[in-house]
Amino acid sequence: MPSPAASTPRQRRSHASIFHLSPTAALFLLTALLASLAAPILLADEKPKSDATHHKLTIQVQGGDAWNASIADVEKVLHATAAELWKHFPGRKLDPILVAPKGGPIVLFKRGPNREYYVRLNTGDTYWSQYVFQFAHEMAHILCTYREGDTSNLWFEESICELASLYVLRQMSQTWKSNPPYPNWKSYAPKLADYAQDRIKAGTLPKDQTLAQWYQANAAALTKDGTQREMNAVVAVALLPLFEAAPHHWEAIAHINEGKSKDARSLAAYLKNWHDHAPERHRPFIVKIMEKFGLPAGS
Repeated sequence: MPSPAASTPRQRRSHASIFHLSPTAALFLLTALLASLAAPILLADEKPKSDATHHKLTIQVQGGDAWNASIADVEKVLHATAAELWKHFPGRKLDPILVAPKGGPIVLFKRGPNREYYVRLNTGDTYWSQYVFQFAHEMAHILCTYREGDTSNLWFEESICELASLYVLRQMSQTWKSNPPYPNWKSYAPKLADYAQDRIKAGTLPKDQTLAQWYQANAAALTKDGTQREMNAVVAVALLPLFEAAPHHWEAIAHINEGKSKDARSLAAYLKNWHDHAPERHRPFIVKIMEKFGLPAGS
């Protein structure tokens, strides 16, 4: 964000006019000047400070022996996974999340008697990277405020959730180098990064092809089936650098499904709806995503 001095033309003022001010007016002017100099100036994509309360997540492990792993360890992994995204949602509250090891991976539309989210994974034992990959995806659906309706652009939400998996794996690989749930888990940090890198390698576009070109060639297939994981991975990998460079914009995904209906929309209309429902601070970031698909900001 440009500073007021950069956006507002300066006016010439006579030096003599200052000395004709009353002492009280001169003091007021000096105080205002010093305050403006002390005020912080945000760069174009700098994260603003937030005083919002950061609410605690409730994640409950269900399924008992079906995990074939220590429940305490499972809880540590799930909480660590969610934390990498949740820290970018200050002030938001979520109902409890109940997680079982089989029957998915999926987060159900059906909610519990106290509005709990039901998450089903497809994992077990001590395959922690797989836990992270699957649970981060479903956590992102929850943060997107997923809802039923038109599925023309479901592929985009699925791709954002795939992106969340890659992002969280890479972030946790850094976190666990110095601050794992248990000291002896430090050695597992590189495995998290490797798990992500395998998927990034598979989803990387050729150097001579842009995401916009790829989308034009695959738009019909994406619209027909939004859960083609290979295609979701391509979009995820292409957008990953944007989220890693400015992770505070994860908060914007909370508004992806606002205004969703049963009526089909073009990608341009879908992304514009997201842009228009998101807070002003996130709109330039969403414009960057639109541009990746070759869509102008006003489309």
